[in-house]
Amino acid sequence: MNVHDATNQYEQWLAEYTPLIQADLDIKHQKMAVDVFSFLRATFYLWSQAWPVICRDLAQAPSVLAVGDLHIENFGTWRDSEGRLGWGVNDFDEASDLPYTNDLVRLSTSAQLAIQANHLQISATEASSAILTGYSEGLQSGGEAFALADKHGWLRRVAVNCLKEPEKFWQKIDELPIITEAIPDSAIVALEHLLPQTGITYSVKHRIAGLGSLGHPRYMAVAEFEGGKVAREAKALVPSATIWATNRQGPAEYLYLAIVDRAIRSHDPFVHLEGQWIVKRLAPDTSRIELAGLPDIATETKLLRAMGKEVANVHLGSNQAVPAIQHDLAHRGGAWLQAASEAMAEATLSDWQSWKNGT
Repeated sequence: MNVHDATNQYEQWLAEYTPLIQADLDIKHQKMAVDVFSFLRATFYLWSQAWPVICRDLAQAPSVLAVGDLHIENFGTWRDSEGRLGWGVNDFDEASDLPYTNDLVRLSTSAQLAIQANHLQISATEASSAILTGYSEGLQSGGEAFALADKHGWLRRVAVNCLKEPEKFWQKIDELPIITEAIPDSAIVALEHLLPQTGITYSVKHRIAGLGSLGHPRYMAVAEFEGGKVAREAKALVPSATIWATNRQGPAEYLYLAIVDRAIRSHDPFVHLEGQWIVKRLAPDTSRIELAGLPDIATETKLLRAMGKEVANVHLGSNQAVPAIQHDLAHRGGAWLQAASEAMAEATLSDWQSWKNGT
């Protein structure tokens, strides 16, 4: 099946779970043609088909509750219940039971594609090594949440430098269009449950964001509260694309909160699941680290190593699988991740060229 047919079939399947916004889907399709890294981010459904075939041996590795759609831009900051800046994986839309190797190979592949696009200076071999080293260290230590307070000073400095300026952030929010058509009652309930005060006056706006979930219904409530603006966003959650790729039958699974709750992390108190809606706080300090802002290779290496440790933090939520993972890792040697990443990067590049060329 070519990438166009697969995309059509996946989107038809997706529409069985939520009404899709065609205008946003059209934007997604356009962005998929811009560069291969954007294509990777937008097409986890294609990865879910290709990865078990191309990396057949790795697909037999021990399973965990995995992120699934992991890549180097799927990490960001938030404020925890103590007001500290937390950092880690910030999107679990595609959470699924998968071999632990899936997350590592996808993260490493995304780094390799970013290197090819000159977004990172580090070599592909060094990137894979940093991710795998961090992951192994994280498993061995039992994990540690990334609360950027008294620890992880270098990461806090990098993260703070990447936080959005409040005035510019809210100016962009102000410029977004207000939604005038009917909004599902379930979305309204979800948003109001996470607003800071019952009965608060708010407007609902349309925001185009992300790539993997672009096209899903997304509603953002914006209000004035105690001297400043606040924003909450509700996004329609759908089953993981792995279900479509493997043609699994049965009731839909929504594992977003399960994986977040089980992971070792400085938890974000503003992540809430209400029915089929995942609701989050949006603010200048909920931001990802821009790769272009990293000062040198040494910082890139440390960041990729931290990403590996964060993957371990997530996988440690499946603690019964950890001994099997460590045993599996010990017998794979040191070059497997780079080899798998090269194979998946090549396959992704081929699919992207087919998409871009309409073939």
